[in-house]
Amino acid sequence: MSLRDTTQIALLLAVGTVLRIVMPAYGAGMKPDVALAMLFIIIVLKPKPKVVLISGLIAGFLAALTTGFPGGQIPNIIDKPLTAMFALGIVTLLKGRIPDAIIACVLGVVATIFSGTVFMLSALALVGLPAAFSLLFTTVVLPATILNTVSILVLYPVINFSKNLVENAQRT
Repeated sequence: MSLRDTTQIALLLAVGTVLRIVMPAYGAGMKPDVALAMLFIIIVLKPKPKVVLISGLIAGFLAALTTGFPGGQIPNIIDKPLTAMFALGIVTLLKGRIPDAIIACVLGVVATIFSGTVFMLSALALVGLPAAFSLLFTTVVLPATILNTVSILVLYPVINFSKNLVENAQRT
């Protein structure tokens, strides 16, 4: 992994973490995880298992540090790497068949639902949930899915354009 790749990944995870911090909590202390959108963009841009696993682990630790969910540290550390590898599987299946922007949006829907489910099942097993699973799924995971997908629709083209601009400038 090049220094440029490492820097891009670090910046995207940092922006995602800042967005996660400023996002207000609702639904029994849970909040949408906009940092997932950044993780999904990283996975589409750099679909290499090592990069994806490391990015997922870092995202998990950052989420654990910034969680508003009581006892949500360990569920975040479990959830993010699993979600990252799940998302890599989707990217691997779809890459080259449909445009990357569409793949990123598919991740926004499918992988956010996967992430929310893994997080809540982990939390249920480890610390319990402050409300019924179905209520939290409906009031937190589904709105987060919409928010992440819209975030990806807006951010992916901008991030991809800037990435291409930097790469083209370095070639000349």
